[in-house]
Amino acid sequence: MRRLTLPERHDWRATAGRMGFSFHTAEGEKYWDESAAFAFSLREIEEDIEAPCAELEAMCLAFVAEAIGREEILTSLAIPHDYWGAIHESWNRGDRNLYGRFDFAYDGNGPAKLLEYNADTPTALFETGVFQWVWLEEQIARGALPQGSDQFNSVHEKLVEAFRHLRGGRGYRLHLACARDSAEDLGTVQYLQECATAAGLATSFLYMDEIGRARDGTFVDSVNGEIDVLFKLYPWEWMFGEEFGQSVIGSRTQFVEPIWKSLLSNKALLPHLWRLHRGHPNLLPAYFAGQEQADLGADYVEKPVHSREGANIRLVKAGHVAASTEGPYGGPLVRQKAVTIPDFGGGHVVLGAWMVASEPAGMLVREDRNPITGNLARFVPHFIEP
Repeated sequence: MRRLTLPERHDWRATAGRMGFSFHTAEGEKYWDESAAFAFSLREIEEDIEAPCAELEAMCLAFVAEAIGREEILTSLAIPHDYWGAIHESWNRGDRNLYGRFDFAYDGNGPAKLLEYNADTPTALFETGVFQWVWLEEQIARGALPQGSDQFNSVHEKLVEAFRHLRGGRGYRLHLACARDSAEDLGTVQYLQECATAAGLATSFLYMDEIGRARDGTFVDSVNGEIDVLFKLYPWEWMFGEEFGQSVIGSRTQFVEPIWKSLLSNKALLPHLWRLHRGHPNLLPAYFAGQEQADLGADYVEKPVHSREGANIRLVKAGHVAASTEGPYGGPLVRQKAVTIPDFGGGHVVLGAWMVASEPAGMLVREDRNPITGNLARFVPHFIEP
């Protein structure tokens, strides 16, 4: 693994415009950054990233199977009691999941260490699966990358295939929704809609606040059409606190991600994985605050069970807060052993490894000036050296 300085494509912004990648710059700062690239060996990808992802996913699914029958685990995950039955039913029905993203600390030396699992509503999907691949092809064609370069990236193909099998085939309409006022969320959902259309599904887009409920409890769209299957880029833990969430219980609508994914999309998963697989090379010691053991050490990261985009995180070293972020999240806390987030000269690096239908599918690299990766971290493309 190494960081290389590369010439930018002179026309990449025009290419982004044609492809609908409107959020390549955020708050005046560069989000997509192709002035550099990360090179990996095939061995690093296959052995250090791809294989551990498959193993971690299997561990996570086994945890769900355990958790749905144990009240103390559901309570520790901060899942409201009202939803336990719906989660149990969703899992036992075999409701299919679509995608998620493991975030790792990795520098090419030793195992990748899991920081968290964004199992419900991760973004950066389009820029990984499409724009990053176009960058690879064009940079090879222009001689900036060697012939034979490749990329850990089958995101697009696997998404299309996953949609084909989402509900046992076609014959239904898929609605896709997100909240208003986020170009990134909208771009992600529009991309997923394109993937579903390519899979042969009939699709409709709407905003979350356009979803209604008929007198018989059926969810309907803005023209009162029944919502059979709904992909929502809207976190389950937010829905749990809303009237909308109560309407989910007993609903005929199939949700994507399914409600059982709420067991994996919060950071309380981390201490449970450590409890079940203590010493696993890809895991870091993690505990609920107040239940720490000696292997946590004096350097740790404190995270709310529910937080997003690096908000409300504290990095503690030798008992002192070395870095922290603000945000709106509170509630129960977990503490995870601190690990060095590598810096190759452009900022602290975190790898995001995509799972599609529970299979490893691709990777992104983000750099942040801060040791706590936030929503303004830069996306730096990667390639596999020939």
